[in-house]
Amino acid sequence: MLEKIHLSILREISRQGSLTAAADSLHLTQSALSHSIKKLEQLANVCLWVKDGRNIKLTQAGDYLLMQANRLIPQFERMEETLRQFAENEKGALHIGMECHPCYQWLLRVVSPFLTSSPGVDIDVKQKFQFGGMAALFNYDIDILITPDPIQKDSIIFEAVFPYEQVLIVSQLSKLSKLLQVTPTQLTDQTLLTYPVDLARLDIFQQFLLPAQCLPKKHKTLEDTDIILQMVAANRGVAALPKWLALEYAKTLPIVPLRLGSEGIHKHIHVGYRKQEQHNKHIETFITLAKNLTLAPD
Repeated sequence: MLEKIHLSILREISRQGSLTAAADSLHLTQSALSHSIKKLEQLANVCLWVKDGRNIKLTQAGDYLLMQANRLIPQFERMEETLRQFAENEKGALHIGMECHPCYQWLLRVVSPFLTSSPGVDIDVKQKFQFGGMAALFNYDIDILITPDPIQKDSIIFEAVFPYEQVLIVSQLSKLSKLLQVTPTQLTDQTLLTYPVDLARLDIFQQFLLPAQCLPKKHKTLEDTDIILQMVAANRGVAALPKWLALEYAKTLPIVPLRLGSEGIHKHIHVGYRKQEQHNKHIETFITLAKNLTLAPD
């Protein structure tokens, strides 16, 4: 009863603003477009739109179908594109979702050898760090999820591919720069710079400050890693970042990495993927390269 063309019609009417423009966009006559929707309305016994002069106003049922059209049609288009790639002997694409700001610099080191070893395979990266990675995996919007904080689900496999230590980055001008490690109380008079994510996902708070019942003097959020490090270098604040990343930037910026507590905070970058795709060759290649990646020594 309900077909893709019905969803496409509603989406194009919403985009184009009129029946005539929507029909032109879909290469249909206006009569064929109207007949298709009327037939669906009769079968479903529901009205999808009403005419208001020259304008079209969707009913509640029409608004619902439009919402579903905006969600489902991109998935149809992706399936059609994948089939086209198979038909033309292309090898497809690996769609990657990122839930980790500094992980992007790490990802760039994996992408280069992946593209070399997998000719014909494209890389698509979603950097919407709050887009909901698990939902994107379940909805097939991405093939793999890069995250330091995996959420265990029966249908998702997470593999730890890269270990790192989270450290505090301070300016060489900071009074803390002569230390080897810091305690939570030593941050109570500092401005802490972090990415704009929930405190529940910030290790510096959850594993270091809050267990000691401490808070920084100020907490500021910035989206860009380079800006955060420039602010730290200018002694405008401190930040918690992976040690390998800190060591790279320390080659050109006056910054110093310090251990968080006596034991430090140790993490892994994880790659998550759907269980039914555990033998996907593109994913296997990516994970192998990720595990073999070496960066600046700790």
